[in-house]
Amino acid sequence: MKNTNKIIVYQIICLLLMVAIGVLLFNNQKEKTVMKKESFSLEETALSVIMNRKSVRNFIKEKPVSKEDIDIIIKAGMAAPSGRDARPWEIVVVDNRKSLDAMAEKLPYAKMLMQSPVAIVVCGDTTKSSYWYVDCSAVTENILLAVEALGLGAVWTAAYPYEDRMNVVVENLNLPNNILPLAVIPIGHPQGEHKAKDKYDADKVHYNQW
Repeated sequence: MKNTNKIIVYQIICLLLMVAIGVLLFNNQKEKTVMKKESFSLEETALSVIMNRKSVRNFIKEKPVSKEDIDIIIKAGMAAPSGRDARPWEIVVVDNRKSLDAMAEKLPYAKMLMQSPVAIVVCGDTTKSSYWYVDCSAVTENILLAVEALGLGAVWTAAYPYEDRMNVVVENLNLPNNILPLAVIPIGHPQGEHKAKDKYDADKVHYNQW
């Protein structure tokens, strides 16, 4: 009888060990699957943001953009590549209503500044790089993608290379002589529906030669 009890106890212990091992293996596999799904999700999200970026020109004027979002957007902008790691960019955040309206009045293609609660002006330090506008263009694109990722809206309005537009920005923001504005980017919460354009054109793709 004692031996029978010992056998039963032994079998129960073995069964419990098998269940425990099975649970551990299952959880391990589940964790790997989740990691794969998260990895795919991140990749899918990154591509989705790129494909869905669009120019937004209508904003909810009364709805502000948070300081936290602005910080994220700027950090994303400064993650851009830079020739020789010169990083010639300078960023001016404009949330003063008077300044936004003043620039909107004089910049021909930035009238939406009248609606946007904030704008980011991407500038370049000409003493740090002769091709500052290339690096700052990369910053500008990163900013636009970050805005899209956050569910906000923005549009690239050019200052450089138009002297009259650049002068408007320089005067309103009191920029030093060595700092030139590349782009004024109105940012806000989109008003109305905006859809991305499918700009892919297979005829513009060339392999190895023209």
